[in-house]
Amino acid sequence: MFVVKAYLPVNESFGFTGNLRGSAGGQAFPQCVFDHWQLLPGDPLDSKSMAGSVVVETRKRKGLAETANVPSLG
Repeated sequence: MFVVKAYLPVNESFGFTGNLRGSAGGQAFPQCVFDHWQLLPGDPLDSKSMAGSVVVETRKRKGLAETANVPSLG
């Protein structure tokens, strides 16, 4: 028996359980627990930055337009 602990970004955790169990022949029992927040560097309005790519991928997953006018906060 092995116990493996790792930090996995939430954005990359979708489908992780199924992939792990499939790779382990159904013998893996993953348990995901939230651990901490961490700031993502970059401008979320710039699609070339890391934060911007997360925003674009999230909008795709939710079926929203990839490029949209974000209202100002002021």
